[in-house]
Amino acid sequence: MRTGIATCTVAVLAATSLTLAQGTRTGTTVDRIRDGHLRLGYRTDARPFSYKNEAGQAAGYSIAVCRKVTDSVKGDLHLGSLAVEWVPVSFEERFRALQEGRIDLLCGADTVTLARRAEAAFSIPVFPGGIGALVRADAPARLRDVLAGRGQVLQPVWRASAGQLLQSKAFSVVAGTTAEKWLAQRMTDLEVIAPVVPVDGYEAGIRAVLDRKADVLFGERAILLDAARRGPSARDLSVIDRLFTNEPLAFAMVKGDDDLRLLVDGALSRLYRSGEIGMLYADVFGEPDENALTFFRWNALPD
Repeated sequence: MRTGIATCTVAVLAATSLTLAQGTRTGTTVDRIRDGHLRLGYRTDARPFSYKNEAGQAAGYSIAVCRKVTDSVKGDLHLGSLAVEWVPVSFEERFRALQEGRIDLLCGADTVTLARRAEAAFSIPVFPGGIGALVRADAPARLRDVLAGRGQVLQPVWRASAGQLLQSKAFSVVAGTTAEKWLAQRMTDLEVIAPVVPVDGYEAGIRAVLDRKADVLFGERAILLDAARRGPSARDLSVIDRLFTNEPLAFAMVKGDDDLRLLVDGALSRLYRSGEIGMLYADVFGEPDENALTFFRWNALPD
């Protein structure tokens, strides 16, 4: 009897803990969308993917794509109306916001990794991302060549004299990003000992480069390119013409919500096959090249 009571008590406590961990999340996301409400999370500091514009509204490439997904979901579910709420989330709390039910879909700029799959589910890719490097416009030509992989005919990139050069430089990276882990591994592999300045966002990292506290900022190349093209300091910045990694970006949602993922992937696939994704891409990044168009064609799923 006592054993049975103890077992039931443990089960109740476990269920209660799960409910608390899920916060206000009850039922499936699609059930709540059918009730006419959809909560979309977005970061305000990830321009050009997602940010808050001068009017205080969500803007950026990921936001535009997410709006198309929302229109498609509304049609697929035959809804007369759908109230869409845009919820700002910080870099640190974005996945927790999904788990706690504060948002239904994260329309951001997140690289899909195995570690992140432990926290959330992901859509098919929405952008061909990857790590790039930003330097000052007056950075030494030798540093630019090493970062770009030029002038290393007889030896692997970042070896020998290149490694010696890098050891005299300081690097910056946004804490908690895939770029931080990649940089640490590369420095270990190549036996480069140099100071790394972790920052809490891209703006802080760019400021570190401009203030000469760091020689190179590593991060999502599209974000670096956008930063180097706009603002009063644009002429003082330059992005190296090289992708160090290939890291497709995708939208995130709560784990196990397969119905929502099917709706989102279906919407994205139709958007890619229609060619309309090219216009959304061009509005932010300029006309897509053949590599970008091939990326979308390859990631579109057949009906």
